[in-house]
Amino acid sequence: LLKSTHHMFNEKTIGKMKNTAYLVNTGRGGLVDQKALYNALKSGEIAGAALDVMEEEPPKANEPLFTLDNVIITPHIAGYSEGSVIELRNRVFGEVITVLKGGQPNAWVNRKEMSK
Repeated sequence: LLKSTHHMFNEKTIGKMKNTAYLVNTGRGGLVDQKALYNALKSGEIAGAALDVMEEEPPKANEPLFTLDNVIITPHIAGYSEGSVIELRNRVFGEVITVLKGGQPNAWVNRKEMSK
């Protein structure tokens, strides 16, 4: 999440959506201003929302969005599937084998640190 994308979906941008629109967020919780979303959902400004991510995770039990019938919230599991778990495992094992054979991993986060 970048400073420029924080609350990208806010009162102004949500207000430009059709009243038949559904907002779906499976990316970053901070992209959506949840107060603005709640108000838009409550008033019928938009039809509904599906969220797999929240601004605060885990969300508080008294999260206002939980009270609405036109929102579906899942616990940050949109990327989970049997296939994705197998793919993740295969990539990790492949990277470990590459390094053990003296190679370099494909996706280094700390390349500068390793050269010290």
